[in-house]
Order: sequence, then C-alpha cells, then structure tokens
Amino acid sequence: MNFSFEEGMDHYTAPSLQAGMVESAERRLGVKLPRAYLEILRAQNGGVPYRRCFFTDFPTSWNEDHFAISAIRGIGGSWGIDAQVGGSRYLIEEWGYPDIGVVAFRTPSGGHDAVMLDYASAVRPDSPRIVYVDEDRVVRPVADSFEAFIGQLVRCEDCLDVARLALGQKVEARIGSWRAATGRPKALELWPFG
Repeated sequence: MNFSFEEGMDHYTAPSLQAGMVESAERRLGVKLPRAYLEILRAQNGGVPYRRCFFTDFPTSWNEDHFAISAIRGIGGSWGIDAQVGGSRYLIEEWGYPDIGVVAFRTPSGGHDAVMLDYASAVRPDSPRIVYVDEDRVVRPVADSFEAFIGQLVRCEDCLDVARLALGQKVEARIGSWRAATGRPKALELWPFG
C-alpha cells in the first residue's frame, strides 16, 4: 500500500500501539478494525497523511468535486478513535452522524462532515466500506474498503490544479459568450465579465 504521513506533523499522532490496545478499542467500539488501517497505525499511530484529498462524483458542502481529510485517527491518546472525549462514539453523538461505524478520519470542517468506516453495510465484519457524511447527514459511499480509499487519496495541490483548470474553462467559455454577444475584438478579453 502506497501511504505516508507528513513528516514533522505529529499533532494527531497517538502513542505507539502497545499490546492489547487494538483489542481494547475493538471491544469498546464493537467492531473489527480493517487490516490495512491497522498496518498504517503500526507504522505510525495516526497523524496527517501526505495525500489528503479525495475526488467525488458528487458535490460536498465545501467543494463541488472533492473532500479532504486532515488526519487519520489512531488508537489511544486524546485523538484516538476510542477516546472518551473526541473519539468516534463521542463524535457520532455530538455531531449527529449516522451510527453506522467508526469516525476514523478528521476533516478540516471541525465536525460538520465526517469520513467513516461503515460497518452497517459490511460484507465481512473486518471489511467496512468508507463513506462520506456531509452536513445533511446522508451516507455517501466513496470506497469499497479502507485500502481502496487510501489508494485514491491525492495531494490537495492536485485538487487545486483540477479546480484551476475547471475555472479556466469556465472563464474561457464566458469570454467566448461575451465576445459572441458583443462582437468585441479579442484584445478586450482581458476583462471577461464586462
């Protein structure tokens, strides 16, 4: 699996996994955590991933074609999925997310949206799909597994490049419409909104 954390950004990193932490968290949350998730946590127990944006085929409350995660939640510590305050159970109750699984990621919105491990539709108990839950609290599937989700994350700069390209195409279309409607010469295209 091609995955790395941002170096020097350990704000959301929990203490190293110790014997019994995984089993304790699974008992507390009533789930079997995905193997790929645990592999990442064994390397570093949560933190800020290098690739944080995920393209969607639906608009979100803050972007028309993607959402971002700001961290992967680890196990234990104050940012862990099993934390008494700030953990997955707490977030589901506090923010009114659907009670379908585990809030395993932190998002930049501070709680208005969530990315979750969805056990309600899992075919196997250790293989939840990944879903995005926006402010409307509708569950939107985005990946069939944790590993598939991680594999589809991109650098957020890549999302900005796509957004700039789309904006450029919209501006070009607007320029073309304006020029056709006004019959103005090409030199005046520097101000496309006239």
